[in-house]
Amino acid sequence: MTSDPLHLLEPKDCALLLIDQQAGLAFGVGSIDRQVLMNNVVALAKTATVFNLPVVASTSATKVYSGPLMPSVKAVLPGIVPIDRHNMNVWEDDKAREAVLATGRKRLIVSGLLTEACVTFAVLSALSAGLEVYVIGDACGGLTTASHDLALNRLQAAGAHLSSWIQVLLELQRDWTRHETYDSARAIVETHAGGYGIGLAYARDMIHPV
Repeated sequence: MTSDPLHLLEPKDCALLLIDQQAGLAFGVGSIDRQVLMNNVVALAKTATVFNLPVVASTSATKVYSGPLMPSVKAVLPGIVPIDRHNMNVWEDDKAREAVLATGRKRLIVSGLLTEACVTFAVLSALSAGLEVYVIGDACGGLTTASHDLALNRLQAAGAHLSSWIQVLLELQRDWTRHETYDSARAIVETHAGGYGIGLAYARDMIHPV
C-alpha cells in the first residue's frame, strides 16, 4: 500500500494498463456510447503522457477477431508497442504481466474492454499480486450497462478503487500552480471534458486579471 498520508494519486507511484482497446471488442460495448468511451480513453492516455506514467498496452486476438490497438489511442501513444496475448487475462501472459511489474509502480490505473472479462480478470489478479488498482469506469466498456456495473461492483468489493479519467487528471495535477504540467493538463480538459472544458476555455479567453 502507498505511504501517501492523503492517499491521493501521485505520478511517481502510478502506471497505466490499457487492456484490449480494440475495435473488434468495442463493437460489442453497450454500457456507454462508443464515441464517449474513445474520448475518455484518449484523454486518459494523454494524461498518462503528460504526467510521465509508464504505459503498458496489451491486445488479444489481433489477427482473428479484435484487430489492432485502436488508431485514436495509438496516435497519442506513438512509442507504445502493444503486447499481444492469446488468453483473456493479462496476468496469465508472462510478457504482459512482467511488463506491468517492471514499471516498479505499486498503483495500477486500468482501462479496458470488456469490463466483464479481460478487465475483471486482470484487476483481480493484480490485486492478488499486491498492487493497488484503480479501475477507470468511464474508460472501460461492458456488453450491457448492468453487466458493466456488476463487474465494477465485484472489483470494488475485492478492493479495487473506482474512478473516472477526469478525476485521475485532476488528482495528479491537484495544484494549478504546478506549471510543468499546467498547459498540457488544461489542454486535455478543454478538449475532452465537455462543459467543464468549455468553461476553462471561456475563463482563459474572456476573464483577465485586473
